[in-house]
Amino acid sequence: MNHPLLDALALLRAGHWTQAHDEAQRHDSPEAAWLHALVHVQEGDLENAEYWYGKAGRDFRSRLGLAEELDALERQLREAAAPD
Repeated sequence: MNHPLLDALALLRAGHWTQAHDEAQRHDSPEAAWLHALVHVQEGDLENAEYWYGKAGRDFRSRLGLAEELDALERQLREAAAPD
């Protein structure tokens, strides 16, 4: 089973941050907030990104580079979707 945010993550990786943003807003979870934060990092809106990092329970100032953050989020989404 795939996590519903994996498609949005793929959109963000492909540079389609507007579509990824729309999809992130359809979900209410820490993972969706983290994805939302990464959308704003990619677009350069760091003030908004910091807000969404907080909603995700993550420290904005301790973030990794965008590629590393995307990889970490993908791992978390895949683990969450894996059958027990």
